[in-house]
Amino acid sequence: MSDGSRPGRPRALRGERSMKSKELRTMSDDELATQLADVREELFNLRFQDATGALENSAQLGVTKRKIARILTVQTERERGLERS
Repeated sequence: MSDGSRPGRPRALRGERSMKSKELRTMSDDELATQLADVREELFNLRFQDATGALENSAQLGVTKRKIARILTVQTERERGLERS
């Protein structure tokens, strides 16, 4: 594969981008809620892999937690009326 990706590598290491706060702010509230559920499920799966010894890149746990924090930050800003551009 010429793009440097390998099938077993985590997304962050395959060159796929992480969701940026700016992109999250363009999403609707429903889209954010769906994205949050998906990322929380991803974190659950990573924790399960970590507990069973199948997790190859433990840094993915931190990356996924930061994704959750970004989404929650955008949701909190909206609730408090602190929209950013």
